[in-house]
Amino acid sequence: MTHVALYARVSTDRQDHERQIHELEDFVADEYPDATIDRFADIISGSDSEGGTEYRRLREAIANGEVDVVIVHELSRLSRLGGGEIHNFLQYALEHETSVRDLEVGLELDVDDSMVDQAVTQMIAGLMGDLARIEQTQKVRRIQSGIDAAREAGKWTGRPPTGFEVVNGHLRVDPEEYLRVRAGMERVASGESLADVADDVGVAASTLRELYNDRAELYLHGEADDDRVDTALEDVRPLNEPAAEPDDDLNERLERLEQKVENLD
Repeated sequence: MTHVALYARVSTDRQDHERQIHELEDFVADEYPDATIDRFADIISGSDSEGGTEYRRLREAIANGEVDVVIVHELSRLSRLGGGEIHNFLQYALEHETSVRDLEVGLELDVDDSMVDQAVTQMIAGLMGDLARIEQTQKVRRIQSGIDAAREAGKWTGRPPTGFEVVNGHLRVDPEEYLRVRAGMERVASGESLADVADDVGVAASTLRELYNDRAELYLHGEADDDRVDTALEDVRPLNEPAAEPDDDLNERLERLEQKVENLD
């Protein structure tokens, strides 16, 4: 009986590796109808140099002689682990008498192939990986170029800060939400409970804590080091002097309060 290992990989948890697995299963049903199947699926970024937990588990299964053939959706994706990883993986598989098949382009490396055929297949696979890496690099550069161009034009990309919104590509302050958060931060600065203030303000306590610790100047004084944010704040200026100022890091204050409670116990 043939032991088949299916390997799929996606870059983020917003992507679905189940589609890859289902396509691989359909392929196995036609090509290896009596095979036993083990499934390996990773959700890892292209910058993960370790290859993911499931990838390492797959290599261990190969080393243990548990796999006759590995079928992957796109062998070229292994190139993101490093320039020589495709060659490394194919050589590793051959050394442990394991064949490899790529569903995307139909590439096949079989342990019964001649050394010449194996060498040609590995060369083609390596070229595929190089091309995939070039394409990915160009994609990242195009995205970054678009972000830089938008910023130079005064446009906002990504998620806006709390109390702001994006209108026609430009950052705009939401006066009601911004001033509500500001009032909440003043209350926290005066010593009120973070949890109570967060409930009143309608902002998660974790968010309010982060804003208090990292962006106090933005909300209490309306000061920003980003021209786009500074321009948006014109709609709420001038601001009155805050009723209270943060005298220290909120996390430090909470730690001291927790310590006092522990001492009372």
